[in-house]
Amino acid sequence: MFLKRPLLSTLKAIVFWMFAFFIYAFIKYNGLEQELKVYTAEKLYLPVLEYYKYALILGVIIGVCHAFIEVLFDAVFGKRLALGLIMLIKAITYFIIIVALLSFFSVFIEELIDIDLHNERGWWYKNLFFWNTILYFILAFIVFSLLKITNDKFGSGVFINMLLGTYKKPKEETRILMFLDLKDSTTIAEQLGHEVYSKFIQDCFSDLNSVLNKHEAEVYQYVGDEAVLSWTTKKGFRKNNAVNLFFTFIKELKKREAHYAKTYNTIPEFKAGIHCGKLMIAEVGTIKKELAYHGDVINTASRIQGLCNSYNVQLLVSQELLERSLITLKYKVELLGDIPLKGKANALLIYSVTEN
Repeated sequence: MFLKRPLLSTLKAIVFWMFAFFIYAFIKYNGLEQELKVYTAEKLYLPVLEYYKYALILGVIIGVCHAFIEVLFDAVFGKRLALGLIMLIKAITYFIIIVALLSFFSVFIEELIDIDLHNERGWWYKNLFFWNTILYFILAFIVFSLLKITNDKFGSGVFINMLLGTYKKPKEETRILMFLDLKDSTTIAEQLGHEVYSKFIQDCFSDLNSVLNKHEAEVYQYVGDEAVLSWTTKKGFRKNNAVNLFFTFIKELKKREAHYAKTYNTIPEFKAGIHCGKLMIAEVGTIKKELAYHGDVINTASRIQGLCNSYNVQLLVSQELLERSLITLKYKVELLGDIPLKGKANALLIYSVTEN
């Protein structure tokens, strides 16, 4: 699973750049062979299909390089440099790679068809074809970067739904919601001060983000030191994703105990409440669009999480969730009782969940 995300990113980059360079070859060479025959005596160096083939090969190579650079830059510079500066450094890196790749391809084609091409040292400096390619690459790079930024902003599932206009009109769905909250957050904030505390929360949510894809979770929103996660019932109940995510996150935090102890002199503990039910999802806003959830299930999940301190437990779930999941096959489940929740007329059966 550690390798799954980089491999998926690499595959996406390869597909994008293969498509981008195929379109470039199509725009530049499609129909050109016939036009040259009619109006001039010139011929293309290669048949048009060969240009398509090399465009696809170039796309694969650029895609692999792109994915590698993205992962490397995110790991090394992601938390240190501004987005604009990172993109500038990436652009320079890609420029060097493009020069090297086009130089290699020109030498390879030159040997293949036995024609002298202009590929001497510094050939690219005054080469119009090269600068056309660079301009196209920059435009494609901007498109790819904007898609990635937008996807990171909204989340993959949310971005696709907004792109398709799924929730232009309010839509009813059955969803699983988890309210995940930092324990003793007020005390920790007072100890660390607001600036260090913000970095502390950044670290915690970074560890949370590292396990989201594995458990197919969507982030509905971050509110201070609380994260609200969401699943469709299909994804949330599959492999116990909703419950497994919580304990995977706790294990991730334990792996980094030394980091938190050394950096912040405190070790984070989180508590969570999970509930499922019907709610309405609607796209709201014009200047800043987002998906909004409306329904009693949201308040109920929040209230359940609020009971964790009262019963000194890390994870609480509702009977509605328990009845539809496979929690009891892997975890120890204990009935806390028919508990009244603030703002609700009827009490709910609430269960604590712990690892065996």
